[in-house]
Amino acid sequence: MEDELVHIDSLSDFELAQYFQDHLIMRATGDSFDNDAYIKIRKALIENKSISHLLPKWINSNRTIDQFWAFIKARFSTYLERREFLWKEFEELLTHLEKITKSPLTELLVFDEAHIHILWGKAIERKESDPEGAITSARTLIESVLKHILDDQFIAYNDGSDLPILYKEVAKILNLAPEQHNEGIFKQILGGVTSVVTGLGALRNKLGDAHGKSKTNVKPSLRHSVLAVNLAGSMAMFLFRTYTEKKIL
Repeated sequence: MEDELVHIDSLSDFELAQYFQDHLIMRATGDSFDNDAYIKIRKALIENKSISHLLPKWINSNRTIDQFWAFIKARFSTYLERREFLWKEFEELLTHLEKITKSPLTELLVFDEAHIHILWGKAIERKESDPEGAITSARTLIESVLKHILDDQFIAYNDGSDLPILYKEVAKILNLAPEQHNEGIFKQILGGVTSVVTGLGALRNKLGDAHGKSKTNVKPSLRHSVLAVNLAGSMAMFLFRTYTEKKIL
C-alpha cells in the first residue's frame, strides 16, 4: 500500500481526480478501495482551492471509504445506477481539468505514427523494471488512439468509459465491427481484434498499477508486460493506420 500512496503523489490534478472516480466506481460495484488512499486523495482534492468547488458535495460528509460505501449503497441498488451517478458527479470536474491539463499526446503538435512509437517505446522501456506500469501504459496507449479518432470525428464519449466501449464506437467508424461483415473469415479476425482490446483493458485492471491491490492479487511477471506492450503497440498502429487510410480515401 505504501507504493500505491507514492504512486498517487506523482499524479497530476486530472489524473488524481480520475483515479479517485475510477476507484470509487470500483468500490461501488463490489471491488475494493484502500481507506488510506481514499482519505489521502479526498484531502488533497478538498484542499485544492482551484477545484474544490467542482467536487461533488457528498464528498465533504463521507470521510472514510466505509462511509462512502454506506452512502452509495443506500442511494442506488444496482451497479449500473452507481456507475452512471459517479460518472455524472465527476463530469464537470474532469472536463475542467482536462482543458487545462496536457496529456503526453496533446503536448505534441501533430498526432502521427512517430509519436505513437515514442509512447510505445516508453512502455517497452518499463516492461522489465516496472511490469505493472508497463501494462498500464499499454492500455493508456490504446485509449489515447481511440480517443484521438473519436475527437477527430467530433464524436462525444464519456471520458471514464471502459476500453471496450470506446473501441466499439471506433470500430463502427473504421468498419471493423464483426457485425458489419458477412464473410466468416473477416468476422472471425475482427472478433479477435475486439477480444484483444477487451483483454488489454481487463489485464490492466487485473495486473496494472492503476488500481489498488489486495494481498491475494497476483503480481505481473515480465511475460505479462511483454504481452500487453506488444499487443497494445501493434493495435495502436493498426487502428491509427486504418483511420488515416480511411480519411485519405
